[in-house]
Amino acid sequence: MDKKRLLMMVEIAIFAAVGLVLDQISFKMWAQGGSISFVMVPIILMAIRWGVTAGLATGLLIGIMQMMFGAYIVHWLQAILDYGLAFTVVGLAAVIRKPLLQATQSLHKTKMALYIIIGTLLGGALRFVCHLLAGVVFFKEFAGDDNVWTYSILYNGSYMLPATIITAIIAVLLFTSAPRLLQKVQ
Repeated sequence: MDKKRLLMMVEIAIFAAVGLVLDQISFKMWAQGGSISFVMVPIILMAIRWGVTAGLATGLLIGIMQMMFGAYIVHWLQAILDYGLAFTVVGLAAVIRKPLLQATQSLHKTKMALYIIIGTLLGGALRFVCHLLAGVVFFKEFAGDDNVWTYSILYNGSYMLPATIITAIIAVLLFTSAPRLLQKVQ
């Protein structure tokens, strides 16, 4: 195994653990679940630093560890949607990696910020879709007489929108102030 691959695997493990800790430091929104946390920051960092594979792996590990340490699970498919898939897809923020690295080389901070925001919004939106679908299928009884889609959109949007915005702000501040974090790993 080469040193580059080993370094990537070590960083995935470390940042997955950091993500789990950051998720525990959260602002609880609802009794049934949903909180504003910084759990997406390490996933975004790994996705941008190493690419899609590392981002997906970091997110998947975070989701699995959340299931191990007290997840609210009503069905195996809901567990996959709310934990396994929801955090894994945040790693797809890496689709902006190439233009972001180019903007980093020229130290164009406005472009860097724009790509980071786009990637974070993409990852947050994909995570939201997973929670939305889980809410529609497995938590429809909480909607009462309301439309289950409207209920799930409002419920999950109430914590996902602020969490995504906060993650984007932190990521922009972190990566534009320390562009060496974004430089292609040799």
